[in-house]
Amino acid sequence: MRDVLTELMRWWRAGDSVGVGTVVATFQSAPRPPGASMLVGPDGQAVGSVSGGCVEGAVYELGQQVLDSGVPVLTRYGVSDDDAFAVGLTCGGILDVFVERIDQESFPELGEIADDIAAGRPVAVATVIGHPDPQLVGRRLVVRPDAANNEMSPRLGSERIDQAVWDDALGLLALGHNGTLSYGPDGERRGEGLQVFVWAFAPKPRMLVFGAIDFAAAVAKVGSFLGYQVTVCDARPVFATHSRFPDADEVVVEWPHRYLAAQAEARLLDGRSVLCVLTHDPKFDVPLLEVALRLPDVAYIGAMGSRRTHDDRVARLREAGLTDEELARLASPIGLDLGARTPEETAISIAAEIIGQRWGGTGRNLAQTAGRIHH
Repeated sequence: MRDVLTELMRWWRAGDSVGVGTVVATFQSAPRPPGASMLVGPDGQAVGSVSGGCVEGAVYELGQQVLDSGVPVLTRYGVSDDDAFAVGLTCGGILDVFVERIDQESFPELGEIADDIAAGRPVAVATVIGHPDPQLVGRRLVVRPDAANNEMSPRLGSERIDQAVWDDALGLLALGHNGTLSYGPDGERRGEGLQVFVWAFAPKPRMLVFGAIDFAAAVAKVGSFLGYQVTVCDARPVFATHSRFPDADEVVVEWPHRYLAAQAEARLLDGRSVLCVLTHDPKFDVPLLEVALRLPDVAYIGAMGSRRTHDDRVARLREAGLTDEELARLASPIGLDLGARTPEETAISIAAEIIGQRWGGTGRNLAQTAGRIHH
């Protein structure tokens, strides 16, 4: 929903009703992930996408129907047996889409949720998308990590359901993942019949770029494009300026290892954070990587430099006491083998390695692989 939230809030604040179709589950090579949303506005305007074009027309028509009836619908789209270009996914995937009507009456909490998202405060929205009692479909529970589940009355059908969903939604929120949860009709852990979709609006993942060089400017730009909260850090104030890094969210003048240690101590890094070490200067790199490679829960640590620089860096890190297991976390030389030469090409190479590591990609040409495209 995040990518259509601005338009949704414009209509919501105006008192209009909006049809909202959301991908709640995917199978095989579905083109959009859970959480992708499409709006059907009160003026008939379509905003967003649930499939990259394959089933948008069908979801649009369903959104208009739900706008009129107010009755939410969970439906599945896949490859059509009779005609691959009928209401089906020509890419071969399968996706479940939940379509509901949203307005101030049906979703009064949306304004506060939008404020949380804008301020970077984590919040999750759990919505019942399937239940034997159709009256419960569409009910919501808003979950915040700093609040208690102390609603005056059950929101999703019973206190047991609320507590189970609250606990599981906090887990998804910590990971920054959307997903559908399944329970028994009364929230039983081992059961089925109740389906709840959780939108996890976690703060943006962080990208820390160390080294205020031209390659860092390109990496910061690509990182921002990919949705990261980008910080550029360098100990040299003459180079670490906002004018040189306009795409960074913040530019910090500090010794890199001190800054990283302080961020870790303040618990401002998590399992989605990525670190790009671009200084290729041992007086910066070695103390920084000593800290980085001992952090328990960052997603990616890459360091720029030639193979000779890499060998020298590893030798210094071994002398500093790092183990083989810790050194194995280091992506160095940084990036995929794309033949990149310019800062912009190198930034794409680094971004490709980060994406591949995140989703389990091989980095090979898709034309030379078989099986599923989306891991």
